[in-house]
Amino acid sequence: MLAHLPILQVIVPMMAAPMCLLLSRPRLVWLFALIASGLAFLISSVLLQQVMTSGTIIYELGGWAPPWGIEYRIDLLNAFLLLIISAVSTVVLFAAHTSISQEIPTDRHTFFYILYLLCLAGMLGIVATGDAFNVFVFLEISSLSAYALIALGKDRRALWASYQYLIMGTIGATFILIGIGLIYQMTGTLNMDDLSRRLPEVAQTKTVFTAFAFVIVGICLKLAMFPLHLWLPNAYAYAPSIVTAFLAATATKVAVYLLIRFTFSVFGLSFSFTHLPLQILFLVLGLAGIFVASTAAIYQTNVKHLFAYSSIAQIGYMIVGFSVSTVAGLTATLLHLFNHALMKSALFLALGAVMYRIGTTQLNHFQGLGHQMPLTMAAIVIGGLSLIGVPLTVGFVSKWYLVLAVIENGWWPVAVLILLGSLLAVVYVWRIVEMAYFKPALAGTETIKEAPLSFLIPIWILIIANIYFGIDTRLSVQVAQAASQSLFGVSP
Repeated sequence: MLAHLPILQVIVPMMAAPMCLLLSRPRLVWLFALIASGLAFLISSVLLQQVMTSGTIIYELGGWAPPWGIEYRIDLLNAFLLLIISAVSTVVLFAAHTSISQEIPTDRHTFFYILYLLCLAGMLGIVATGDAFNVFVFLEISSLSAYALIALGKDRRALWASYQYLIMGTIGATFILIGIGLIYQMTGTLNMDDLSRRLPEVAQTKTVFTAFAFVIVGICLKLAMFPLHLWLPNAYAYAPSIVTAFLAATATKVAVYLLIRFTFSVFGLSFSFTHLPLQILFLVLGLAGIFVASTAAIYQTNVKHLFAYSSIAQIGYMIVGFSVSTVAGLTATLLHLFNHALMKSALFLALGAVMYRIGTTQLNHFQGLGHQMPLTMAAIVIGGLSLIGVPLTVGFVSKWYLVLAVIENGWWPVAVLILLGSLLAVVYVWRIVEMAYFKPALAGTETIKEAPLSFLIPIWILIIANIYFGIDTRLSVQVAQAASQSLFGVSP
């Protein structure tokens, strides 16, 4: 059984999705989906442990050796991502039954869990597979499920948000497919390990340069990197709260993984950063994303919109770390990828609790909530401090490593800009704190109670993780550094 864990990682949630139709009650469907996600988390934990002790795991589907057969290749990078995705999915799903009771009609609950599990399976498949075309296939599975999940939002604007995401996501997926088609034309293989050996022979051809451009632009659309981010704010704001918490913590992280995988493993470091001006381009766009999105967040009147723009800014930090193109820079990116998943899942889940109690996430309705929902608002404050990068939170660890990486590279002005970007986060987090703790409660809202335990338990699991991994950084830093070193071909 242990030998088949790489394929079981994807098969378990994928097979569980249609099996949800066999269950009659929404609570049973929820429990079944939670068990399936929990099994995926258990498998990813074992895979990470195996990779750390015995190296890369190679799994040949059907016993067909690559490049003829499809290969799943689990190394430190994707084992780390598998753990993040499955862990967040399981914790967020714990609150799903309570949350969707207020936001999705009962007759659609089963369809919600089917789509959720398909989306989870798609993201796990993208990360686990070692085949470039399979990346596209799983990308479509996760994306189509995400479009439908967003459209389940009770606000009619969810349909428009889903349509925007559909158009932008389809363009991004088409770009990726065209790029994969072009590299297949030049190499005759789709296996990513095989591609990494064959591409250097044809690296100077216009076709390979074109393929690289198509793949990178397509991934950046999926990533919502500035200025290709326009689909993200509405998608996060109008989707059901559980969907937002899940996608905000996982979808963009999978896109970052693809960016790293294609630039480092497939096309190679020398091609990606030496032959093309990728370093300066990503540095400029990453910094622009931090400042433009953080400034936009300050002026939002809907807290979901506020944190959606914050996500675009946080993606900017990851892109800056990536652009440094050193072991330290990539370590900072991978750390922030892990830490941001903890922050945003906690924050959006807490907003789901607010939505459950007051039916809105408009900022002016947060007046007095610090006293009426003390545990929920305390979670939002701690999550906000983590976004800012206050010591003893995971956000501080990420930004510390990022600042060290840019200083090590001699980019002192960039280090200053990173710190200034964090100050903008102070402004938009303070707006929420001011409303919740320093404004009187709105008339007629005196009876608002704290969120139920089904919300508070997963919220505080994530908040405690924000603090724990901000103090004890052994797991996150060790795995991120080891993954970065392996991608650069550096011995630990």
